[in-house]
Amino acid sequence: MSNAMTRKARHGRMGWLAVGLVASLAAACAGNGSAKEKDATTAAPPVLDVGKENTVTVAVDDIITGPVVSGTLAPKTQATVRAEVGGAVLTVTAEQGQAVRRGQLLARIEARTAGEAVSSAESSVRSQEQALDLARRELARAEKLVSAGAVAERAVEAARNDVVRLESEVASARSRLSNARKSLGDATVHAPISGIVAARPVNAGDVVAPGTELYTIVDPSSIQLEASVPSESLSLVRVGAEVIFEVRGYPDQTFSGKVERISPTADPTTRQVLIWVTVDNRSGRLVAGLFADGRVTQEARKGLILPSSVVSDIATQPSVLRIKDGKVERVSVRTGLVDAQNERVEVVDGLAEGDVLLTGVAQGVTPGTQVKVIDRAQAAKAGAASSSTQPAPKS
Repeated sequence: MSNAMTRKARHGRMGWLAVGLVASLAAACAGNGSAKEKDATTAAPPVLDVGKENTVTVAVDDIITGPVVSGTLAPKTQATVRAEVGGAVLTVTAEQGQAVRRGQLLARIEARTAGEAVSSAESSVRSQEQALDLARRELARAEKLVSAGAVAERAVEAARNDVVRLESEVASARSRLSNARKSLGDATVHAPISGIVAARPVNAGDVVAPGTELYTIVDPSSIQLEASVPSESLSLVRVGAEVIFEVRGYPDQTFSGKVERISPTADPTTRQVLIWVTVDNRSGRLVAGLFADGRVTQEARKGLILPSSVVSDIATQPSVLRIKDGKVERVSVRTGLVDAQNERVEVVDGLAEGDVLLTGVAQGVTPGTQVKVIDRAQAAKAGAASSSTQPAPKS
């Protein structure tokens, strides 16, 4: 009995040893496998794909700061031609949009009454001049007779008074003739300035009264921007300051001018101050009446320019996430001009042209992460092109 129990105990100890050995081997194998995986992970960390749309490349560009302005283009020099006399319009010689020169004939107005007045005034002048000539001869004759003692002195005085009266009448007749000729000349309308016909509200055959508008002529080479600036920004505006602006109808184009005048009063409702900006438009590209907006140049520089959203803690400790050698790193930068209107900022230290920075959702990537920039749009196009070139499956 005791021998049997001894054998049974020995077999039990052997079984427990076998189980322990298997467990140890399994643990060793598991440990070896974990070590291998750990070594593999350490040797080749995962690479995070970042879309190209979530990156920004540092580039050199212009940055401008200054108050925002908006307004309308208007001709600096224009003339409204009105009828000086009433009557039917006989002819018009210039069309809307046509260029005219100063002194060029624009229209003729029927001037029958003015012509008759000229003829009457001319006749009156001739008559009065003849009477004056006769009176002067009578005065000379009277003076000779008085010298000879043939007539009394009062005859000379009477002749002299007739000469003075007729001289006055001749002067009056000549004045009436001049006015009549002016009225006749006013029936022929000429361009007061050189420019472009902007409006012509009358046609041949229309009957006009004195003061009726006939033409509006503008000089397109002298155009100006009538713009408003917020009163709180008025201290940043000065005469001669450059204004950079864009015009609706001219996409992706910028124009410039100089502040010529500043209104001494602000609008009581909007608190905006009107300024006038002279624009060189000798090329004739700009058209009056178009809306424009831009800004008065307070300061302008060329440098490394970034979107403001790329820079973290821009007001305290500005920094960016840069990709260098395939790894994300945080770089402290020093900023310069800040264009709050267009959300752009100048970087004066810490970056170089061509550096690639993270933006958008990619700014959540932890520094030290391995990344690879991919162009998903280009990849999609390549995939579509590849699938289109694959042969169709045979049926």
